[in-house]
Amino acid sequence: MNKFSEIINQDKPVLVDFFAEWCGPCKMMSPILKQVKDTMGENVSIIKIDVDKNQSLAAKYQVKGVPTLMLFKKGKQIWRQSGVLQKDEIINIINTSN
Repeated sequence: MNKFSEIINQDKPVLVDFFAEWCGPCKMMSPILKQVKDTMGENVSIIKIDVDKNQSLAAKYQVKGVPTLMLFKKGKQIWRQSGVLQKDEIINIINTSN
């Protein structure tokens, strides 16, 4: 849990993907998030959290469905959405958070 706090407390935006191994739409998000990272490079951190292995974290952030994406900046959650998003939508959200 402390490691998660450290990660989301960075100055740059941190995109968190709450996912599950059994979730079909979650599998669709992986290549999209890779494209986001390839495009944005060091301007964003992207981490994946398996809700089945991190149930307390999922409960803390009230993740009811997967995939749920959350954007944090300096420890504060500034955006969240459930479901599959496209690369351009995600990049747009990250860019407007700066």
